[in-house]
Amino acid sequence: MQKQAPEKSVLEPNWSSWKRLRFSSVPKDVLGWLRDEGSLTRRVIQACAGDFRVRVLHQGWGAPLYSEGQVLRLRRGEITLVREVELLCDETPWVFARTLIPATSLRGPARRLTLLGDKPLGAVLFSDPHVHRGITQVARLQPRHPLFAAATPHLSRLPVELWGRRTLFYIAGRPLLVNEIFLPDIPRDEGR
Repeated sequence: MQKQAPEKSVLEPNWSSWKRLRFSSVPKDVLGWLRDEGSLTRRVIQACAGDFRVRVLHQGWGAPLYSEGQVLRLRRGEITLVREVELLCDETPWVFARTLIPATSLRGPARRLTLLGDKPLGAVLFSDPHVHRGITQVARLQPRHPLFAAATPHLSRLPVELWGRRTLFYIAGRPLLVNEIFLPDIPRDEGR
């Protein structure tokens, strides 16, 4: 039986690999955040001179966006555990993160990911020797994109665009996808 993909949405950004991205189009103040291959949570904590915390906006079963389903190689109609959070510094959102975990990935050691609460996912992923990083893609998000809308309802003013990345991780060989959208109040990258 062949896998069928979810319906394609024209309202999604154009995700691309670093090799295909024109660096001149990426604002310099966010480029280092996008390119960093370490734990984003750890880097945000280091940059935050105040109180860091994770605010859970949503966690439950849901449908992936078309391109998310493609990256995860899901069949049409297959649902995932969707976790949406904000990484805050002094109660100001710096990053919106959307993680998708297929039900088939929530076996064995990955089951603990359903119980994170307000703990950062990055702390788990980057401390587990069974986790391997797959592809990373980057995109410019505009107000017409669903991820832009999901990332911005708590902002006092809407930006013209946002930049984000998404990374496919494997925990014990099973995939999960982490989208990280950089919000306007994240500090300027200092040439990292």
